[in-house]
Amino acid sequence: MADILDYCEGMAEVSFEPGAMLIEEGVPTRKLYVLIEGEVDVIRRDQQVTHIDEPGSIFGEMGVLLDMPPSATVQALAEVKAYVIDDALTFLSSRSEISLHLATLLARRLYYTTSYLVDLQEQAAGKREDLDLIDKILATLTQRPGAKKKKPAAPAKV
Repeated sequence: MADILDYCEGMAEVSFEPGAMLIEEGVPTRKLYVLIEGEVDVIRRDQQVTHIDEPGSIFGEMGVLLDMPPSATVQALAEVKAYVIDDALTFLSSRSEISLHLATLLARRLYYTTSYLVDLQEQAAGKREDLDLIDKILATLTQRPGAKKKKPAAPAKV
């Protein structure tokens, strides 16, 4: 991803302190960010979605491309340096290499999300017993101490 950084050379670098929110979930922005150094967490509805620390990583693209408020918060975990691109659509339309990289990244995310969705659907349909194990573990972990386990009902006589 270092190539992405090469395309941003000469742009203004912005520094963020640990704890700073670069992007806030639901707060409209048209900015795109390219990480130079540091690390951030991507958080959606108070759940960590991913951790980003690779120089050249891009974030903020979903809100820009969909023309909607960001669906997640991006928060600095350590001091962060990033290129902040105010006119992201013009930037992307003038740099086809970055747009192609971004399209590949989004296609990869869609592939993994779709695979995960199919796994969940198979689990719900009872076709994936290996995934049912997760539910069993979570149920065991969330049981109150001292709570009696329910005994399975006796099979009905025919």
